[in-house]
Amino acid sequence: MAQVSPKQYWKELMDEADVFMKAIMHVPVAECMEPMVSIRDACKAAKVEVTFSDLPHIEGLPRLYYLREGLIESFLAVARDMNAIGWILKVEDAYRTIEMQRGLGRQFAIFKRVFDKVVWECDGQKPPVDLLYRRLGAMVALAPKIGTHQSGSAMDVSVIDREAGVEVDRGAPYLEMSELTPMASPLIPEQAQANRRAISDIMFRHGFYAYPYEFWHYSAGDAYEVLLSNNKKLARYGAVSLDQSSGNVTPVPHPKNMLHSEADIKKMIDQLYEENQAE
Repeated sequence: MAQVSPKQYWKELMDEADVFMKAIMHVPVAECMEPMVSIRDACKAAKVEVTFSDLPHIEGLPRLYYLREGLIESFLAVARDMNAIGWILKVEDAYRTIEMQRGLGRQFAIFKRVFDKVVWECDGQKPPVDLLYRRLGAMVALAPKIGTHQSGSAMDVSVIDREAGVEVDRGAPYLEMSELTPMASPLIPEQAQANRRAISDIMFRHGFYAYPYEFWHYSAGDAYEVLLSNNKKLARYGAVSLDQSSGNVTPVPHPKNMLHSEADIKKMIDQLYEENQAE
């Protein structure tokens, strides 16, 4: 097989991701108003072995481990299948509020990782605002409409090998933001590729679709599923606000409104580029 250029692969896959995100904006959603359920509580009640990230979310907020009620049985089936082969599903992230999603796009560590990759893509030159905006949008959804974590239909996962007590190798750690990040990246070892496929096969068996441009993101019943399955049906889960006390949801108004302006992104680019030049 011909050797793959990391930079060319990054460019091509991030361009594909940008096309995907633009298409998601046009997928119709018929919000079903299905409530959310605590994943932790469901796992405890079902006596299924699952672990959860204990790291705080953006700005120290607690992580909200919730999924739509109609997805819980499928989630538990995934976890059981993994347990049966000696794996433990680790949920890194699930439902996000609008504030959480907005904060992720502005979090320095995340923004800098994307910024550094785009500077690399641009051969060390200051990246154009529109290019960085598109690259950031492929990794951190920039509108509620395209952020399926805000639909209560998505989760980010890792997998633990129970016997070894270590994470199953997927070629890079969770939240890697590079040419190693797309699910089918040929730039990781063969065993890591096989592990990604095995995890995705289990997820798909129970109705969860893999986002092609991140190796940790899976969702069901939302716009991603509609687009990835090439099914003309309506998505049933859209961006919502969650009342944790009841599990009830309220549709987010104006879900296509962007969470960040290009002016915001330009300001952050200018700041980081000046800091890089000063080093």
